[in-house]
Amino acid sequence: MIEIYGKDNCPYCDMAKGLATRNNAEFVYKQLDVDYGFAELREKFPGARTFPQITVDGERIGGYSDLEEYFNGL
Repeated sequence: MIEIYGKDNCPYCDMAKGLATRNNAEFVYKQLDVDYGFAELREKFPGARTFPQITVDGERIGGYSDLEEYFNGL
């Protein structure tokens, strides 16, 4: 399961959702200040400075370009 942690008005967040959709991947999109808060983000992704932050099966993989690499490696 892919989890995409994003924020409002984030083009890379939208691109990550589109990439997952095009690859017929099951994913959940969580939006900052709607589904989680900044404190939870810092706890789950310490040191993260960009959006989106993405996990696959609970393991942090990084951002949008890392998701591209993940799908290219399948």
